[in-house]
Amino acid sequence: MKARSLLAGLAMLAVAATLLAADINLEGVKCVMISKNNAKAQSSVEYKGGKVFFCCGNCLAKFKQDPSKAAVSANYQLVATGQAKQVKCPLSGRDLNPEQSVKVGNVSVQFCCGNCKGKAAKAEGEEQLKLLFNDEAFAKAFKVGEAK
Repeated sequence: MKARSLLAGLAMLAVAATLLAADINLEGVKCVMISKNNAKAQSSVEYKGGKVFFCCGNCLAKFKQDPSKAAVSANYQLVATGQAKQVKCPLSGRDLNPEQSVKVGNVSVQFCCGNCKGKAAKAEGEEQLKLLFNDEAFAKAFKVGEAK
């Protein structure tokens, strides 16, 4: 009887987690900790006013221990899932020029000018992510909860 109640409780928690993430499309979204694995709705944590997602409970636990180790990936995921909206240039903090943009993964990042765009376009892979989604750049350029 206790086991049945426990299983029912766990099932309800999984459904609740899925419903909370229902308005966030996780198709193509990767785990913050292991970028080759798909993120799952039932493995998430509140972060900077939004929610970041993981492939499993182990990754979630590691992130909770030290979020700073995966801040760049978490910041990127907030933008990629539409929870954060870009409002300024991540390099200068100035107003955006829609004609100055670079595609970073699944996200289009805008800049204030050709110089900032050039710096971002020159960087590649992990270097580009760190440049545009580090905590300082994220605080300068993105607002969580203002998307949509």
